Amino acid sequence: MGNHSLIKQINKLLILKTILDKGVISRAKISRLVDLNKATVSNLTDELIKEGYVIEKGYGKSKGGRRPVLLQVNNDVGSIIGIDLGVDYIHIILSNFIGEIIFEEYVNLKIKEDNEKFLNIFFDLIQKAIDKAPETPKGILGIGIGVPGIVEKESGVVLVAPNLKWSNVPLKDIVKQRFNLPVYIDNEANAGALGEKWFGEWGKVTDLIYLSVGIGLGAGIIIDNKLFRGAAGFAGEVGHTTINFQDDVCSCGNIGCLENFASERALLSVIKKLVKEGAEDRYISCENIDEITPSQIIQAAKDGSRVCRMAVLEVAEKMGIGVANLVNIFNPEIVIIGNKASFFGDLFIEKLREVVNQRSFIAQFYNLKIEVSKLKDRAVVLGCIAMVISDMLSFPEYA
Repeated sequence: MGNHSLIKQINKLLILKTILDKGVISRAKISRLVDLNKATVSNLTDELIKEGYVIEKGYGKSKGGRRPVLLQVNNDVGSIIGIDLGVDYIHIILSNFIGEIIFEEYVNLKIKEDNEKFLNIFFDLIQKAIDKAPETPKGILGIGIGVPGIVEKESGVVLVAPNLKWSNVPLKDIVKQRFNLPVYIDNEANAGALGEKWFGEWGKVTDLIYLSVGIGLGAGIIIDNKLFRGAAGFAGEVGHTTINFQDDVCSCGNIGCLENFASERALLSVIKKLVKEGAEDRYISCENIDEITPSQIIQAAKDGSRVCRMAVLEVAEKMGIGVANLVNIFNPEIVIIGNKASFFGDLFIEKLREVVNQRSFIAQFYNLKIEVSKLKDRAVVLGCIAMVISDMLSFPEYA
């Protein structure tokens, strides 16, 4: 794409995003907000109207001249499918063009599910979403997929997803050939950061880190309103930073990775270690240790289990060390704790904040926010909706 064409597409998406954020807005106000001249805004909004993404919605109040024509995103120009492809779950939504959910399903899976069975469930869910899609002018605009691993974004190849045991999986081509729809794929933490930026409460924040905590651990990093990818596009693998030189081997093959100590998997490991050392109470014992789930541990901690509280606090402390390192490196305005950890409760988040404030050298010099995602476990799927919109308009990075 030539430089002029690239700038045009960037400005076009910026205008569309501004209309989406404001709900209803005039061309003149868009011009002031995005710092583009009125002629450019007028030409690009006319293109968006012609393409069906924006509609004119009545008139605003006059300030002495003609009443301004108000613009609004066309909610029903087309549908979008967003998929959070987890290690032990698949979360899928079908939404309209502004992220309002039409259909949603969440399926729990066994860890290390047989790949053929995994893909069959995956395909069945996509087909179900397609079948639920209403008739719209542009039909289904695309499928966005967030994957817990290293993704070559342009080709849509999952180079490695350690917790899924995937290597060099051409997922984009597989899904595209199966359903004959545009497919966009990215790392799930990147998608989560994008979901928070577009659909969360942090649209005005220019520098944020989204921490996706599930079986593994990843970070989506937004700097100066753009997703930070690094030289090869693989930035954010915070779960595979080393914090212990003597630990067991991680799923990625390295020793002492952070996600061994700060993830759902780590929570289960800590509980088993505590019980093995003789710590028991009426909530947790040798009899139920092999069947207990992370969500049950969290609930038991909330209900008063001493053992489960100890486990939650230990994982929060280790995660706090990882977050403190990120804060020292990137100096974000806010760190958003998302995915499964958004359900971990006050005990967890308060301990994490305490550790970050103690261990981050720079946190003492500014008002760092550490918040639980308001989107909960929908940040990634909504980020996949934003991914489709962004990539569909040929925007090379996310705003």
